[in-house]
Amino acid sequence: MKPKILTTMQHYSFSAFGADALAGLTVALVALPLSIAIAIASGAEPAAGLITAVVGGFMISALGGSRVQIGGPTGAFIVVVYGVIHDHGYSGLLVATLMAGVILLIAGFLRAGRLIRHVPEAVIEGFTIGIAVVIAFSQIKDLAGMSGPALPADFLPKLQGLWAMRATVEPAALAMGVGCVAAILILRRVAPRIPWLVLVVAVASVVSALALPSVETVSGRYGALPEGLPMPHLPAVSAELMIALLPSALTIAFLAGIESLLSAIVADRMIGGAHRSNAELIAQGAANIASPLFGGLPATGAIARTATNVNAGGRTPVAGMVHALVVLVAMVFLGSLAGALALPALAGLLVVTAWTMSEPHRWSERLKMPRADFALLLLTAVMTVLADLALAIAVGTVLGLALRLSRGEIDAPSWHTPFRWGGRGRSDDE
Repeated sequence: MKPKILTTMQHYSFSAFGADALAGLTVALVALPLSIAIAIASGAEPAAGLITAVVGGFMISALGGSRVQIGGPTGAFIVVVYGVIHDHGYSGLLVATLMAGVILLIAGFLRAGRLIRHVPEAVIEGFTIGIAVVIAFSQIKDLAGMSGPALPADFLPKLQGLWAMRATVEPAALAMGVGCVAAILILRRVAPRIPWLVLVVAVASVVSALALPSVETVSGRYGALPEGLPMPHLPAVSAELMIALLPSALTIAFLAGIESLLSAIVADRMIGGAHRSNAELIAQGAANIASPLFGGLPATGAIARTATNVNAGGRTPVAGMVHALVVLVAMVFLGSLAGALALPALAGLLVVTAWTMSEPHRWSERLKMPRADFALLLLTAVMTVLADLALAIAVGTVLGLALRLSRGEIDAPSWHTPFRWGGRGRSDDE
């Protein structure tokens, strides 16, 4: 359960700090627009995403069990966060996140890091695909510049709401949103190491400011972003509220644990290292206790940002801490520029995120899965979209474990991890 920073600091050097600082700056450039976009898609204020990147990101790097993990808000939480805010308000989300943080702390101290690997891969892929579908459809309103009331949390009523406001489509916004999606996907394939999502969103926002006044921006809808972190405070808590929020808190804790450990495994394979799963859970717990105290969202390890960190040269937790501090500096000094980001461009960014989450290139492999596993994947995905994420995870996990026991499979399976880089890394704890 020892944090990796205590190990990496034993032989740290100025050259290592230079590499980490440059990587942290690079990741911060990616995290800024993405954190704002995730917050907006979750039904929260844009600043909540930045607060999560600063507070949650710093805690995850400082206390975590991975050398290069980058923490912050992620797309996986959008579905559950939107639902909690819709049903219980933003204060309810803060309480649910605090509860999830406590659950993760307990799991880490009980050394439950390895137990998460018993969750069937078909269930993980199923709810990831389901979340991606919900994210993509939730962005249609801003992508097309539609105007109207806030969309419902449930999927089918959401589609009805979008259909009802179809006459309000803004052609300029739609062209910008679709153009951003196409540009990011094409340019990323041509030159994958360049952070195109940042550049494309920035260029689109400049075009919007100069020539497209009808396209809505972050500050135009939400007002000016705060210049720094608010003072920490405890949200109002009651026994009735905690009981009502327990399923959501368990879902947040489960998603944080799954995504952080998946991200850590990806990082291990990229750098040939080994993460400490229980330290990682403890870091996720601390981050999800600290983030809501400042008004932030749930936080976890982010696979794409962690990969960006590694590719940019980050090799110790200092890179993630620098990333968090750079986002904080940007909040203090560059809030007006962040407020000028065009909403259709941010929506396009999240559509690309959803596309990446779903890993469409893997459908040929999925179709070759055993029929029972493929059916479990589809069931989990459909339940995530049409029913409830927590229910989908619970039902899928129970059915998956029963399926494995019927086959006599006792050992925890090896998870598929996205982003196929070379290198053989260990996934066991040191």
